[in-house]
Order: sequence, then structure tokens, then C-alpha cells
Amino acid sequence: MKRIFILIAMLSILLTSGYGQNKAFHDFKAEVEIEDRVFLKPGLYEGQHQNYISIAFQPEYSVEWKEGKYSFKTTLFGRIDQHDNHRTHFDIRELYWQGVFNQHEISVGLKEIYWGVTESAHIVNIINQTDVVESFDGEAKMGQPMVHYSLANKLGIFDVFFMPYFRTITFPGEEGRLRTPIVLEGDDFPFESNSGKYHPDVAFRWSNYIGAFDVGLSYFYGNSRQPMIEDIQAFDPLYPLIHQVGLDLQATTGMMLWKYEGIYNNNSIKNFYAMAAGFEYTFGNVGGKGLDIGILGEYLYDGRDELAIGSLQHDIFTGMRLGFNDISDSEILAVAIFDLHYPTKIYSIEGSRRFKETFTIELEGRFFTKSAPEEFLYFIRDDSFLRFAVSKYF
Repeated sequence: MKRIFILIAMLSILLTSGYGQNKAFHDFKAEVEIEDRVFLKPGLYEGQHQNYISIAFQPEYSVEWKEGKYSFKTTLFGRIDQHDNHRTHFDIRELYWQGVFNQHEISVGLKEIYWGVTESAHIVNIINQTDVVESFDGEAKMGQPMVHYSLANKLGIFDVFFMPYFRTITFPGEEGRLRTPIVLEGDDFPFESNSGKYHPDVAFRWSNYIGAFDVGLSYFYGNSRQPMIEDIQAFDPLYPLIHQVGLDLQATTGMMLWKYEGIYNNNSIKNFYAMAAGFEYTFGNVGGKGLDIGILGEYLYDGRDELAIGSLQHDIFTGMRLGFNDISDSEILAVAIFDLHYPTKIYSIEGSRRFKETFTIELEGRFFTKSAPEEFLYFIRDDSFLRFAVSKYF
């Protein structure tokens, strides 16, 4: 990782040193966050705590020159946690050079790539590794080293990715919460490929708008971004080589969004199909007060059943999103997930509000109930928590 950072930094210096008469546009911003996570029950495992205070920082710098033809961007992230030494970590979210040549675009470095349309699970979103210690819902991603080529024409957008290095997951440490009975070290998991982390992964994606439809078709070959297990009781994870085909589709009909994500994953442990499908309907400007109310519903399926590292195999997701459209950007999202095969239920609520222009306050709650022993969620059945965070933007 250090070698990659040095190479990209040197490339940036070489390219930006020739500004000459070309005006460069620089932008720097940063975020500092103070967070407190309070767990409602004592930990299941020795050494765990009920209160975790941490501080996080995320500086971003970007520069464009030659009227936006060339650009360089870097986004760094770090967190210092009171108890969990694994959650005290540093990451390069993005660090890349980009060139735009008419319909062609090429990027070299570490990037974050997002695919998908559904709210409950990001099934097709496979390029970046999940930063597990940072977020329970998989929203936080680690930077992925890559060469990314993109072509845009009347047939759509064609993306090609070459990824020379794989980044393993960091799991919570011995004193951390939301962990398994055994403290996991992502670097200790074996790879199916003899090349290990250095297996050359590749991916392709085509996307386009066709009438009311927004469609994406993708293919990935390489190390699985999520370790897989053959026996939930033995819990012996492996990073297999996978071939994965994905489809994401969204249709807009008035105030209704119809959403679908599906994959077929071919691997040496268990071939499987997974999908999420549903809708989001928005009632806009309710009562003339500027309030938007979004109603969400999705069904989730994962053919791995209990072998999946997660608990969304046969589930119904329901939710409500409130957007107040005020000067403080106030938002609330409340959801519930009900398992159709087991009594497992997950409830969550997230809210945010800006104040004094440069501050944001966030409140999050995750609640796990009646977890079945057959499911991965059983390991964290007592880890319901409240999260309170205040961020300052510069």
C-alpha cells in the first residue's frame, strides 16, 4: 500500500508540475467527527465494553487543470477508538489521477466505485472491500487499487477495471463489539488463488438509460470481496476465486421507483444466486409543509442460506424515509427487517441534522431481536446499540 501511495504521489507531482499557463483549481476540505457508541447490554465475550468513544478525521484534496482534462484527488480516513485496537485504523479511500479525452476516461490509483440501486443490501457492489469496523450496514468502503477505463457513447457507458491488489477485511478486535466468539484476523484467511492478494482481478460493466429504465450489467472475476465458509459451526473462512454476473435495474414511474439487484456467483464452495427487489414511493411536499415521505419495501434472498456471512437470506425489508427539506437538511430513516424462516428481526433508525452551517449531528440505533442460532447474526445478538456523532466540516 505504501508503494502505491508513493507511485501515485510521484505521478501527481510530475503531471501537475507542468501547469504552465494553465490555471489549476484546487479544493481542500476536511471532516472531524466525535462519536459515542453505547451498547444496551453487556458484551457476550470477555473484554468487551458497553461504551466506546472515538474520533475520526477525513481530509480531502483535489486539483484540476487544463480545463478539467486532468485531475488528481485524494481522500484519507482515520479513526482512533477508545477500546477497540482494530477499529483504530487508517485508510486511503481515494488517491488517483484521472484524464478525460473526449469520450474516453482513464483513472489510475485507489478509487471508490459504487454500483446498485436497492436500499437494504448492495448486492452488485463488488469492486471495493467493506470497512467492517466502520459501519454495520456495509456503507463504508476501503479504497481499491485499480486502473479504470471508461468509454461513454450513444450505446451507454462501458467500464473496464484492472485490480492488481486485494485488500482484506479488518474485523473488530478482542475488546470490540459486533464480533464473533473468535477474534478474526482478515490477513489469516487463506486464498484459493496461489497469488493470494496479488491475483489480478478484472471487472466489466455496461450501463445506460432506456426510457424509464436505468440498467447496469456487470461481470467480475477474482478474489471474493467477502470470505465464504463451508460450515457455519466450524467457521473456517476462505477467500475463493469467483466469477460473478450482476444486474441492477431501476424503473421510474411517477413518484414510484422500482428496484432490482441480482447476481449469480460461481465459486468452488457453493454456486449461488442472490437478489434484492422492491420499491420506493415518495409522497412529496406533504400538507404543503415541504415534508417528503418515502415508503420502502424490498425482498432479499441469498442462495447460500446459513453459509452467508450475514443474515439476509430470506427477508422482508420495510422502511420510511422523512426528508424535511429545511435549511438544516434534516433527515430520518427508520427500517425493519423480518426473517421469513427464523424469528430474527432487525430494527434501525438513522437521523441527521446540520446546525451552525458547519456542524452535523447524527443519531443511529441498531436493534437485534430473537436471533436464531443457525444464523450469523446470533454471534452479535446482544450488540444492539445507539450511536451519537457530531461532525465539524472545514
